[in-house]
Amino acid sequence: MDAEAFREHLEYPRGRGDVPPASFRGTAGGAACGDLVRVDLALGGERVAAAGFEASGCGAAVAAGSAAVELVRGAGVLAAARIGAGEIAAELGGLSPGKLHAAELAADALHMALGAAVAATGALAPAPERTLVAVSGGVDSAVAALLVAEQGREVVAVTLELWRDEHNDAETSCCSAHAVRLARSVAHRMGLAHLTLDLRAAFAQGVVAPFVADHAAGRTPNPCVRCNGDVRLDAMLEFADRLGAADLATGHYARISDDGLLRAAADPAKDQSYMLAGLAPASVARMRFPLGGLRKPEVRELARAAGLPVADKRESQDLCFLAGTGKRAFLERHGGPRARRGPIVDLAGRRVGEHDGQHLFTIGQRKGLGVAGEEPAFVVRKDAATNTVVIGPRAALATTDVSVRDAVLHRPGEEVDRVKLRYRTAPLGCRVEGGEGGRLRLALEEPVEGAAPGQIACLLRGDVVVGHGVIA
Repeated sequence: MDAEAFREHLEYPRGRGDVPPASFRGTAGGAACGDLVRVDLALGGERVAAAGFEASGCGAAVAAGSAAVELVRGAGVLAAARIGAGEIAAELGGLSPGKLHAAELAADALHMALGAAVAATGALAPAPERTLVAVSGGVDSAVAALLVAEQGREVVAVTLELWRDEHNDAETSCCSAHAVRLARSVAHRMGLAHLTLDLRAAFAQGVVAPFVADHAAGRTPNPCVRCNGDVRLDAMLEFADRLGAADLATGHYARISDDGLLRAAADPAKDQSYMLAGLAPASVARMRFPLGGLRKPEVRELARAAGLPVADKRESQDLCFLAGTGKRAFLERHGGPRARRGPIVDLAGRRVGEHDGQHLFTIGQRKGLGVAGEEPAFVVRKDAATNTVVIGPRAALATTDVSVRDAVLHRPGEEVDRVKLRYRTAPLGCRVEGGEGGRLRLALEEPVEGAAPGQIACLLRGDVVVGHGVIA
């Protein structure tokens, strides 16, 4: 450690207290650690025109904020996006393990400010060879970036921060501040510029609020489809425009058809086209899915061969905003329905039990009913207004008729020959039989057990997504 460099920044901090005009702010740290670093910066064309900082807590936080400002002032946007905790520590002559936390806070604050500035005022010249790649800190997105780079394209990485909640497990969430820091370290290790895009407000409004409202109304929502179709991907395409990038690549397992529509991945076990069904064809036209023709073991092998530290990282399983917490507790914390005793009745209307809230059940559910009978019972329907759960035998779930609302078709309804009614189920043969005002009626070739209102109906032509809607 070069004590002189550290002392220079501590005693004569660069830009402390400066708040440039038309600047954007990033803040990291706070009560949990006692140290706080704030960075304010403004862009001018393709460079960081001005920057300042403020810090409180230990002296290392002040020195790290000063170092971040020193490094970023006058730097090109993409050069600034390559500055991480390591570069800040190096500017200070190296830091002991006990002080490295300050460099991490300064890097977090810097990248929050830089991402906000680019999202609002970025104006990099168009670069046809540049691709923005969504990097989450997992193996799929890292390999997607690797494959795009191997095609000779200039890769810029972006990570979204979508949710921050003290009740969540930040280490298992794919969109927390912890995940952003991990993704940045992976991108920088790969030699990539990395930016952070804060979409917490849009995510809360466009994904979490409907998730809560749907449960209160007795529906079973699919927030990932809503997030991809309404929040994340189009926001990243706009961010790509700010960075002069021609297109956007992600680590999703999907492909694009010859006529420009979303298509299922080569590996049916990993196919994520259902989760992307809400994307408009205009958005699909600007996207790349490098993993669409690969299987997961092949992806992990590519990561190992490239020495990526996330090659064997476990996949996240929960909804990102439910990581480390239960749905019931989450809904109660965020203004959703609370536990309220209600009746469980059979198909004849006879009361056979009680429950703690209809929002805790979905159509087709068997477990957790607490009702004994001669044969297994399943949730057949729910009534949110009366907080009633209706149960019956498996046969009562079967239907060949499914109504869909808020339907969007990219091709004529006559082309629809299959539908996928849940993410982890096989497509069923079907045809569209009329409908107007965004409503469709689907006639299935074979019965489905439990089409849950609120879930997405992904409309297919073979393995190509030609539309979508919400099961009514």
